[in-house]
Amino acid sequence: MTRNPFFPKFSDLPAELPIFPLAGAVVMPGVQLPLNIFEPRYINMVFDALASNHLLGMIQPTSETMLKDVPEIHRVGCAGRITSYSETSDGRIILVLTGVCRFQVSRELDEHQGYRRARVDWERFTGDYHGGGETIADRLGFLASLKTYCTLRGVDIPWNDIEKMTDHDLTNLLCAHLPLSPEDKQALIETLQTTERAALMRGLLDMASAASMRVAEHRH
Repeated sequence: MTRNPFFPKFSDLPAELPIFPLAGAVVMPGVQLPLNIFEPRYINMVFDALASNHLLGMIQPTSETMLKDVPEIHRVGCAGRITSYSETSDGRIILVLTGVCRFQVSRELDEHQGYRRARVDWERFTGDYHGGGETIADRLGFLASLKTYCTLRGVDIPWNDIEKMTDHDLTNLLCAHLPLSPEDKQALIETLQTTERAALMRGLLDMASAASMRVAEHRH
């Protein structure tokens, strides 16, 4: 995937990020994530980002604390750049976030205008900028597992587009958009290399498919 010319260079990525804790909402490098922003604190966050580098840090709360007002967060997330946005007449912001690079939270900072911020480290994920050539070990087998999963779960996939994608882009896209559990998505986010991430994803898809088939059998 061709990098967006408006993205910062790796050396220019900021040391601090506003962070948006949202379970199940995952962005990965090169992948687009639409968001509907309506809470005042997150509207503040979007306007502050637009006034600076356009970057937001998407990060998942832990499953044990996600219902709390201030949930604990996982240590790895992914930054996205606001690549389009529009304002609605009822006070919402509709935006598209395009994934730039994963990060690790070093420590949280004081809140600003109601939203959370963190000091972050990018070094572990330099491959998000300079990689892209990694492959899926058994692409045909991987796609077979994906097709079984999508058939059983009723997930629509543009197969013609999927088959033309590189392994790196395909894996990142599926991490963000398949209806996997937040815990499964977090495990995928934290897996560095495409080869290992694809192997983990295939295992998760096969387990989910097996569970769906067991449920179907019990109904008959």
